[in-house]
Amino acid sequence: MSGFAYGPALLFCPADRPERYAKALERADAVIIDLEDAVDPERRPAAREALAASGLDAARVIVRVNQAGTDDHAADLAALAGTAYRTVMLPKAERVDDLAALAGFEAIALCETAAGVLAAPELARHEAVVALMWGAEDLVASLGGTSSRHADGGYRDVARHARSAVLLAAGAAGKAAIDTVHLDIGDTAGLAAEAEDAVAVGFAATACIHPSQVVVIRAAYSPTPEQLAEARALLAAADAAGGGVFRHEGRMVDGPVLAHARALVRRSAVSAS
Repeated sequence: MSGFAYGPALLFCPADRPERYAKALERADAVIIDLEDAVDPERRPAAREALAASGLDAARVIVRVNQAGTDDHAADLAALAGTAYRTVMLPKAERVDDLAALAGFEAIALCETAAGVLAAPELARHEAVVALMWGAEDLVASLGGTSSRHADGGYRDVARHARSAVLLAAGAAGKAAIDTVHLDIGDTAGLAAEAEDAVAVGFAATACIHPSQVVVIRAAYSPTPEQLAEARALLAAADAAGGGVFRHEGRMVDGPVLAHARALVRRSAVSAS
């Protein structure tokens, strides 16, 4: 996916807890330092100072700034101007104009309101955007609802629709899609199932809120040795067949099947790096 070099496990870290920055980065593939929801408004000036003073590997840092059009948004970008951090996550992105102040940054547009989900195709096509992410709780709140999930833990239909809509918009624009966080930290089985589904349908990464979730996400995104061997054997058979549809181990193989195998091999390379 164009411009996206993170994943698969992206760990949120409050910007007002600088003692946690390095630990979060050690445990995850990238850290999302959060200046928005995770930080009380009164603590944001100090959080910006802490972020500006940090010296993390900028290639593995994403900064979630505040919503476009707010004073906090402008202050966040001013603080980042003197740092090497150049990837920002824009919450509640709802229109292309929300990206206007992000010249010089790579942006992850967070589509987490009804308007944001509907605007996902336009947001994905913006030159500054390298990925889209969706969010369930703010989405349901924007609709006046109270819960994104059923009692059994599964998403309600509106959340499932939003998830698919954001994924499709990102894919159509050649951009990456990031799956949202699983808030129930103790529900490792639920997280594993959602991460496995995310991999199967083409998400590039999954965000998380606790270090213990990283290993679950990585396991879901990493092909098993058996899967990798099967994919490589299939691709070798395709080379030997010289093109076109062919039969391999009792199965007819065509272009989409080969594309799935190539994606699995690419994912294995990312997991090993």
